[in-house]
Amino acid sequence: MKLREKDSADNKGSNLEKKKLDWSCSLIVASLVGAFGSSFLYGYNLSVVNAPTPYIKAFYNESWERRHGHPVDSDTLTLLWSVTVSIFAIGGLVGTFLVKVIGKFLGRRNTLLVNNGFGISAALLMACSLPAGALEMLIVGRFIMGVDGGIALSALPMYVSEISPKEMRGALGQVTAIFICGGVFAGQLLGLPELLGKESTWPYLFAVIVIPALVQLVSLPFLPKSPRYLLFEKHDQEGAEKAFQTFLGKEDVSCEVEEVLAESRVQRNIRLVSVLELLRSPFVRWQLITVVISMACYQLCGLNIWFYTNSIFGKAGIAPEKIPYITLSTGGIETLAAIVSGLVIERVGRRPLLIGGFGLMALFFGILTITLTLQDHAPWIPYLSIVCILAIIAAFCSGPGGIPFILTSEFFQQAQRPAAFTVVGTVNWLCNFAVGLLFPFIQKSLDTYCFLVFAAICFAGALYLHFVLPETKNRTHAEISQAFANRNKAYPPEGKTDSAVTDDKTNIRPE
Repeated sequence: MKLREKDSADNKGSNLEKKKLDWSCSLIVASLVGAFGSSFLYGYNLSVVNAPTPYIKAFYNESWERRHGHPVDSDTLTLLWSVTVSIFAIGGLVGTFLVKVIGKFLGRRNTLLVNNGFGISAALLMACSLPAGALEMLIVGRFIMGVDGGIALSALPMYVSEISPKEMRGALGQVTAIFICGGVFAGQLLGLPELLGKESTWPYLFAVIVIPALVQLVSLPFLPKSPRYLLFEKHDQEGAEKAFQTFLGKEDVSCEVEEVLAESRVQRNIRLVSVLELLRSPFVRWQLITVVISMACYQLCGLNIWFYTNSIFGKAGIAPEKIPYITLSTGGIETLAAIVSGLVIERVGRRPLLIGGFGLMALFFGILTITLTLQDHAPWIPYLSIVCILAIIAAFCSGPGGIPFILTSEFFQQAQRPAAFTVVGTVNWLCNFAVGLLFPFIQKSLDTYCFLVFAAICFAGALYLHFVLPETKNRTHAEISQAFANRNKAYPPEGKTDSAVTDDKTNIRPE
């Protein structure tokens, strides 16, 4: 009896020690530095153009008049501004296609390092466009910044997923979403008139981009490459063991190495899968459909609510000069919701946060449509609209804002992951571009009823995920593949060889 109690105590102590050591300083630093120089800049560039819009349009007009001798007409100015905003998404699409090519030769970490070159060059072009009097520099800079975002949103989730133990993949994966929200908030904050949102200082809003890029450039080289990349693709077992030891903060990493080796043995004759091969593979058909739908809903679920905030706040009786500061609160709530999601994701799981987030968004979009339609009937109704906007933003950031990136890392094996991120990234940026292009027409045709379109998309996404999405918390890649096997009607090869990660029931084959 005493011996059992002693063994139990030893096991508890060992588990506590393992849990403590798995959160090593290097693991946290790699996640934070990687996100600060990558997803933070993506979020920052989503919001940074809002505050200086009138000053940038004035700059375009002055540049045009200086060259052609007459002011630019309103249609041409609208076109130039539309190109400036939407070309960010086109650059993101290009960056998505570059990830697989660059990552194949350089790996995840070095891809992030090379990506800083795009960020720094884009910042310099945009910051120097006003002194140079060249509007093309700003447009080209926005395109290059889009390339940076496209690479970052694929390479960063892969890197963080591959350096994280499965018990912490979700929490560390949410760092991507947290820094996107933080970047949006920073863009809103620095765009205030008291800071850089003035006619004389708006170029500095773009110069700030250099800081996160430089921080990542000087910090990330001191951290190891992805151990899974080293072991699986470079066959460097010694380097992978050292990387695991650094990230996990423990000497004995035999279990982690064996897990990757087991996957490597199964796929030892398989090279990196192409996009076409991934689309044709029966083993990952429903995984691919699920992440594509998740990412499409991520972009189509009503992120354009930002366009309505100023008018809604104005109708609620808030003074125009105070609206930028109230709008800033939306960025703060966005960041706070993402942080809370990162803290609870390993307890609650991916599935409830994602389905619940889309479900709550659908509910509050419906209520918002009602309040906007009836806002002239009572003085308190516009305030209810503000509450709905804040609730929609919080619901989005609690799950849908980051979990699609985590699922893409968890659903696919090492050889499939780059192609999967190419597909998902393409969907992400195409939907981003489509929304930017079509939303003004939807808004003009449906007015406040346009939010019913977003409510329908959120409800459809939640319904699909309820029936199809399995919980991936604390599960290996092989176990997740087995969870989809019945739906795919094709059993992955892992189930035949990697018995260490599946139970007896999952290996049963129908006659």
